[in-house]
Amino acid sequence: MTFRRSLLPALLAAASGGWVFAQTPTQPSAAAQPPAGVQPGIPSNSAVAESMSLRFANGIVAVAEEKIITVADIMQYIGPLLPQLRQEAKSEKEFQERLEQLQDSAIQDLVDRVLIVKEFRKDEKRQIPISYVDQEIANELAERFEGDRSKFLAYLRAKGQTVRDYRKEIEENIIFSYMQGQQRKSASVVSPVRIETFYTENKDRFYQEDAVHLRLIQLSRNDGETDETLTTQSNQVLARFKAGEKFEDLAKEFSKDMRRSKGGDWGWQKRSDFRKEFSDVAFDLKAGDISKPILLPEGAFILFAEERKYSGIQPIDEVRDQIERMLIQQMQRGTQEKWLERLRRNGYVKHY
Repeated sequence: MTFRRSLLPALLAAASGGWVFAQTPTQPSAAAQPPAGVQPGIPSNSAVAESMSLRFANGIVAVAEEKIITVADIMQYIGPLLPQLRQEAKSEKEFQERLEQLQDSAIQDLVDRVLIVKEFRKDEKRQIPISYVDQEIANELAERFEGDRSKFLAYLRAKGQTVRDYRKEIEENIIFSYMQGQQRKSASVVSPVRIETFYTENKDRFYQEDAVHLRLIQLSRNDGETDETLTTQSNQVLARFKAGEKFEDLAKEFSKDMRRSKGGDWGWQKRSDFRKEFSDVAFDLKAGDISKPILLPEGAFILFAEERKYSGIQPIDEVRDQIERMLIQQMQRGTQEKWLERLRRNGYVKHY
């Protein structure tokens, strides 16, 4: 079992620069946004901390068991989330409302963390091996501090922590992840009957549009090339395909588009993803079919349907795994909330 914490990527980006697909407006990058700290009316991190200090006059937010949770703890927890909150808030009022929700959520999370660690330690037989803590610290040192121990120690001094304090924090991180994982495991089996019942009651959720898993060869038009020249080149490609060569191999050899190295693979595409010149051709293809060359001013295009999906309600066998994942997530949320409610009832918690 691994206790290594994972980092969820903040942004998943996809871009297509080919000629085939419908163009969508490009969103401004984060770098093009106004700096978070200068948006009018939206407070800076220091102003947020000052506001929290006024909300919690003695600097103490809560006490969970023997652990005192402070304003500084909350700021450390929510600090990385504030830039996104500033960017998304449409007004100072909205920012303040969402900020208070975020603070309350952070307080509850930190309280729950203390109670979960306590639950783990109730069983004296359960111990986190020292080697796990050592490995996690080594990973943190390499990833966050570029292997520079002096930077690491400076970071601890800035936090007012000793190495021993930091080891305890890392160990509790591991415990927290382990205990959550155990709860998820306890709610990871869904009966086939429940899956089928969910499908029957929610069939409309599984409607799918026409889609084609497309591969493409683009023969770009060079200066002075005529339609006849491009047609001749395209027919040579078609002849080799009909002789038994794989489309993906031909795409790697001939195509000039950005997916050439992937065998011209553009993945699953819906009708709305295509330029009009291509949509009718693409959706007339059956799985395994290849199109005649499509001639346009920019070049010739040959389309290949790797697979096809047709509009309608997807059969249960195609969505069974999807439904199972959805139901497991629902069960896990319910099981975890009941578990946390029990820990809260049986623990000592005081909010300020």
